[in-house]
Amino acid sequence: MVSYMAEKESSLTDIKEIVKLSYLYDFYGPLLKDRNREIFEQYVLNDLSLSEIASEYGITRQGVYDIVKRCSGHLESCEEKLKLFERFQLAKERLGQVERLVRDGSGENREEILDLTHQIYEIL
Repeated sequence: MVSYMAEKESSLTDIKEIVKLSYLYDFYGPLLKDRNREIFEQYVLNDLSLSEIASEYGITRQGVYDIVKRCSGHLESCEEKLKLFERFQLAKERLGQVERLVRDGSGENREEILDLTHQIYEIL
């Protein structure tokens, strides 16, 4: 049982996964039930252990894990349908390109900047 729980906990130790879930939470967190949102925040955003959260909420470690997993799945599902995070990332990339072109400062970049700004408008 211990190795099973250790294996399950390690799924959220990848920093890229934590960052992605944090962004998804920013976009879709209000769609989670209040108690589930609190538990998800404690585990993903505040980096509390399953045991600490279980003790605080009077549930098992497995119960905490199940809630976090369900919330993660719900956030992923919302993103699959609405694509808000994906569009945010695309707009952010385009703005970075615009910034780079503006810093380069040559007048030749004007058309490229205009094209990128139109792409950003379409994304948003």
